[in-house]
Amino acid sequence: MTGNLGYRPCVGVMLVNAQGQVFVGQRLDNPGSDAWQMPQGGIDKGEEPEAAALRELREETGLAPDHVSIIARMDEPVRYDLPEDLVGRIWGGKYRGQEQEWFLARLTAGDDAIDIDADDTPEFSCWKWADPETLPELIVPFKRHVYRQVLEAFRELV
Repeated sequence: MTGNLGYRPCVGVMLVNAQGQVFVGQRLDNPGSDAWQMPQGGIDKGEEPEAAALRELREETGLAPDHVSIIARMDEPVRYDLPEDLVGRIWGGKYRGQEQEWFLARLTAGDDAIDIDADDTPEFSCWKWADPETLPELIVPFKRHVYRQVLEAFRELV
């Protein structure tokens, strides 16, 4: 079923605070789940990845570009495949997974600048700062390898 499907172009943002902790939000569309994730989302047609990262950050955290500083971008995108039972149900069944461009950003404003309800369609029910080493255990299992790669790429900069 997934053989002919491609990957959805996407960005992700590892947002860190001054203490080196990472922002994670609990998804609204997965009630009762203990799965948390960093801000991420699709790249719109014609949109540059860094612009998409800042847009997604604004939509999911309420942070404006002047509230953060982009520190780094991973050299290569990271892919993940959806579990078979989700392939036909997400993104209109057009993709087998996502190919993500990851950015590291530092919060330059205070925590009070974060507003997960700022967008008309919020994605998170709550948020917290997490220790970077715990990230792979916080995400859904099929994305854990992505978080390990992101953590490895940005570890020295956090």
